[in-house]
Amino acid sequence: MNFWQQLPKPFVALAPMDGVSDTVFRHVIAQAAAPDVWFSEFTNATGWVKAGERAVGTRLVKTPDEHPLVAQLWGADPDDMAQLAQHCAQLGYDGLDLNTGCPDSHAIKTGGGAALIKNPTLTSELVAALRTAGLPVSIKCRLGYSSTSEWRGWISHLLKEQPVALTVHLRTKKEMSKVDAHWELMPEIVKLRDELAPSTLIIGNGDVHDRAHAEVLAARTGIDGVMIGRGIFTNPYAFELQPRPHSRAELLSLLGAQLDWHDRIAAEYGERNFEPLKRFFKIYVRDFEGATNLRTQLMDAHSTAEVRDLLKFYTPTAANFGTIHTDAR
Repeated sequence: MNFWQQLPKPFVALAPMDGVSDTVFRHVIAQAAAPDVWFSEFTNATGWVKAGERAVGTRLVKTPDEHPLVAQLWGADPDDMAQLAQHCAQLGYDGLDLNTGCPDSHAIKTGGGAALIKNPTLTSELVAALRTAGLPVSIKCRLGYSSTSEWRGWISHLLKEQPVALTVHLRTKKEMSKVDAHWELMPEIVKLRDELAPSTLIIGNGDVHDRAHAEVLAARTGIDGVMIGRGIFTNPYAFELQPRPHSRAELLSLLGAQLDWHDRIAAEYGERNFEPLKRFFKIYVRDFEGATNLRTQLMDAHSTAEVRDLLKFYTPTAANFGTIHTDAR
């Protein structure tokens, strides 16, 4: 029995997000409120095969306490996919997920991501390649490339591969995230699953705010799980079992935890670029007096030390930032 079969229903997952869902941010969310399933950033198999860690940086870094954690991989070469899948198994990942929905132009130009919607034969070959690692294989997809009318044929093909789970982002590649997710289609997708792959878990993705919202959607559509992506940027406590208001000190404490984990991973795996940290400031520095001014100052910072110095003026506990909560999960 793999971990997917032991999850509560409905379960919630943190989406694989480029430049976001690395081990640093996963530990921050674990401190706030943990999901039931974690996904890594999506990682290019061919880039890793050709250039190793230089190509993927710390995308696949995980700590021993991170479970269940699924590595999301993308690419268009089955041999490369098999090699990276086996590497992920050695790293201690609990599952592998094939990205067939990324709309990024580079991914599509090289035949990966959403380009696979137009190449179902290659998609099947990539699924087979992932299975050589011996881990449960799931798939993340969109409804289609250009039109929602493509969903039945495309998702039928994926279900026939019998993945352990299928996450459906309820938009097409063309729609990106510019329209509301088509949740009205999910009951029909569940019905199709029941016909073609009854053991495959169906996960819905798109415009989900928090765990409470996920439970409403699951009850309405019959899905097994829900994935939250961009919702985490407006509420880092999105996975709470019992939602409650959170204070300025709590939010800034999460920022402190992110600084700590950033420095720790940098010390263990090599220097990390500070600038990407700035995209996270808006998650924690908001909805309190002085937040706008603080964000402005933080955006001019050049190191985690400078950020800590700025935070000292906004909360009496900020000076104590330094404790890493390894048991938060």
